[in-house]
Amino acid sequence: MHRVNVDLHELFQALSDSYRIRIVRLIQEVNGELCLCELSEALNEPEYKLSRHVKILKSHGLLTSIRDGKWIYHSLVKDQKFLKTILKAISEFPSGDRQLKEDLGRFKKRLKLRDRGRCQVPSRIPVQESRGKAHE
Repeated sequence: MHRVNVDLHELFQALSDSYRIRIVRLIQEVNGELCLCELSEALNEPEYKLSRHVKILKSHGLLTSIRDGKWIYHSLVKDQKFLKTILKAISEFPSGDRQLKEDLGRFKKRLKLRDRGRCQVPSRIPVQESRGKAHE
């Protein structure tokens, strides 16, 4: 059983970011596990950006991870009654439905690259250049 040892305000802080809510909603909808490269393509964001968000969700008891070779698969923690209530509220909240459909569409395309239910191909989302550079 996965034990969560965070305060309620920390849990809601973890959910206070739109990317983290998108991650949670996508994993809820898929009802399974996703690797970071699949999340990257589904959300159309580079892995380095999402990695930080996954780490926050994991450290606050919302995600759990398992390693399978070089891939790490993330899924929602489901064995906590209070988390079930929070996750149900997130899934029923009406905003973000259009974004979720777009994310799901990209994920379903990416899912075709799996072999025997496992990811085989790294993300193809390029690392974005720093926006702080001066234009030449």
